[in-house]
Amino acid sequence: MDISTSGILSRQQNQYVKRTWSDPVWQIKLGIWLYFYLLIFEGALRKWVLPGLATPLLIIRDPFAFWIIITALRYKMFPNVAYIKIVCVIGVFSVITAMGTGHGNLFVALYGARTLFLHFPMMFIMGKIFTREDVESMGRAVLWIAIPMAVIIALQFYSPQSAWINRGIGGNTEGGGFSGSGEFFRPPGTFSFTTGLVQYFSMVSVFVLYFFIRSERLSKILLIGSAIALIIAIPMSISRSLLFNTIIELMMMVMAVSTKSKHVSKIFTLFGVGILAIAILSQTEFFKVSTGAFTDRFETANEAEGGLESVFVDRFLGGMLKALSESTQHSFFGLGIGMGSNVGAQLLLGNSNVFLISEEEWGRIIGEMGPLMGLILIFVRINFATNMAIKSFKFMRNENFLPWMLLGVSFLIFLQGQWAQPTSVGFSTIMGGMMLAGFNEKTNN
Repeated sequence: MDISTSGILSRQQNQYVKRTWSDPVWQIKLGIWLYFYLLIFEGALRKWVLPGLATPLLIIRDPFAFWIIITALRYKMFPNVAYIKIVCVIGVFSVITAMGTGHGNLFVALYGARTLFLHFPMMFIMGKIFTREDVESMGRAVLWIAIPMAVIIALQFYSPQSAWINRGIGGNTEGGGFSGSGEFFRPPGTFSFTTGLVQYFSMVSVFVLYFFIRSERLSKILLIGSAIALIIAIPMSISRSLLFNTIIELMMMVMAVSTKSKHVSKIFTLFGVGILAIAILSQTEFFKVSTGAFTDRFETANEAEGGLESVFVDRFLGGMLKALSESTQHSFFGLGIGMGSNVGAQLLLGNSNVFLISEEEWGRIIGEMGPLMGLILIFVRINFATNMAIKSFKFMRNENFLPWMLLGVSFLIFLQGQWAQPTSVGFSTIMGGMMLAGFNEKTNN
């Protein structure tokens, strides 16, 4: 399948952009930026600002995605992409089968299908309207936020779960931290759950390393400050996933610049600066404590799960193979879209802390939609991720490093990201849109 978004706006159209409310391009870009900021601060609203509205705020980004789609359709800017057509057909079919042979709850079905109808198409709209320059602007915003975010997670890490900074969803005084190491909990930052923090700082690693290559496009002070925030966040997150994602990004950067002699020196500079920063931070007590907690978590988890190789096989390859092998055991039309989500469990059983189908993404998809529709959606995601990887590699060879660097974190999100979880699907949408837009040339819009 072609991953083209039908090109960016023509030069003739761009000549008349006036950045006013009457300009549809400006409207859509504003909607995307609001979606982005709500993704970062949605958890803060649900925990600290409007805890009484925690439940409806769970889908606060959905109206913006809907508005962006309607605006794009109204002004004939909606991408003509095969992926969107296939996924929307799957969504319609899945809602019908959920009501006919599945769980029979319309609200659960619509909640599950909203990802296919709203967030997936929005990714391609972002890829069509945004330019590489817009993506770099969003990357700068990611890095600016990283510095205060590091301060927040430091406060959460060292504060008791009863502290205000550690309030859970809806103002829960039991705390929003997740089991970590010993007396320390994994902090969620401004997100509802620690998963959001990991995905956010994985994005930070993308732009820290990208702007290290393209250092002329970013303030040195911001680059250094966000890099230190990332180094601090890795142990304090007590997350192996964040460490692995950062290592992957380092490898992607080395691959990108190793064939370009003018950039090779930056590799040595990066590692030198990184080692110096870690050496200095290691002299501080707060960094020693967080590193100790992270190391303990790393060793304990590896022993329990059989080491890193076993973790990779079980979580990635094992999860895929298990979903495929069990696909014929499910009802042909599945148990109903939305049933595998936490919201679906809450609406159907009154308990959001259970997985009614599968905790793994592919198992959930096949269980909800059945082998036919489920496997089609999985193959769409595989095809999309593969085409993005191929195209990113080609652009990387031509020294457009942005899509390639985004691919390092995004590839597995496209394949197996938890689309039933609002924060996860939000990052999948933004990262996918960034990658598609990264292929566009800079324009003056």
